[in-house]
Amino acid sequence: MTRLLLACGCALFLSFTPALADEKPSDAEAKKIQEALTQIGCSGGESEKESEATGVFEIDDAKCKDGQFDIKLDKDFKLMSMTRD
Repeated sequence: MTRLLLACGCALFLSFTPALADEKPSDAEAKKIQEALTQIGCSGGESEKESEATGVFEIDDAKCKDGQFDIKLDKDFKLMSMTRD
């Protein structure tokens, strides 16, 4: 019985996990992200748009002059945070 409950709990958790995933930015958004990165001396990285209604963009592992960074841009593509990775 315990195994059945555990299996059901795991299945329920996994069914909700995709709903929490971030989405890829559109082509137009990706272009603006790269323009914003260029302005701060960075390039590349893996871009995601937060699935919440915040409109925040996350760029993981962007290559910058001072090393590799995780960067957050607001919905207007302005720098919110830049953390050394």
